Amino acid sequence: MNTYSHLALFDLDHTLLPFDSDYQWAEFLARTGRAGDPDLARQRNDDLMRRYNEGTLSAEEAADFMLGLLRLGSPQELAAWHQEYMREVVAPGLLPAAQALVAEHQSRGGLCAIVTATNAFVTEPIAQALGIEHLIATIPQRDAQGRYTGRIEGTPSFQAGKVLRVRNWLQDLGLQLESFAESWFYSDSMNDLPLMEVVTHPVATNPSDSLRTLAQGRGWRVLDLFADMQDTKS
Repeated sequence: MNTYSHLALFDLDHTLLPFDSDYQWAEFLARTGRAGDPDLARQRNDDLMRRYNEGTLSAEEAADFMLGLLRLGSPQELAAWHQEYMREVVAPGLLPAAQALVAEHQSRGGLCAIVTATNAFVTEPIAQALGIEHLIATIPQRDAQGRYTGRIEGTPSFQAGKVLRVRNWLQDLGLQLESFAESWFYSDSMNDLPLMEVVTHPVATNPSDSLRTLAQGRGWRVLDLFADMQDTKS
């Protein structure tokens, strides 16, 4: 039985955060000398972000670099690095406007989840900091010793994969998307069109220029959560 008033799904990067957590994690590792040659790491990171914004990046290509970064340390080292990353990079980006948006849905009895292409290692502590219990993220594969392999486990939470992952998650809860008379998905990216097109309330949030144009043409709500900040997106 569905006891929730509605479903509220949130992309993370440039939606609830004013930056891309995957990009910033790679930048953090480069800046602190943990990603090999800093210049090469930054060059690769910038290229992947450019291609993501253009919609020409595949999940597998992103994983080669982003999940490969998780092979640079032991689980214990990675955990310590991530705590530092949360303090230095993420905490200043947990802004009241985003927290209020999440709280508004929670206060109305909504089932809330973050649905992000960024991997679960990077995003689980961020979801916890935002007070969101459910996280649907790309899952980084581990070996028998618990070390990351640099490969994806299962279906990546990217483009059409987000729709599949959301439906599977709801099924595990004994629900389905159609169980909800109203459903929201907040996103900044054209990459998220497949999921935006299956909810009843798609919201273009801090949108890219192309998504803003499309949303306006379709009569979708446009929400600029961080309107008072300088735009950091290309």
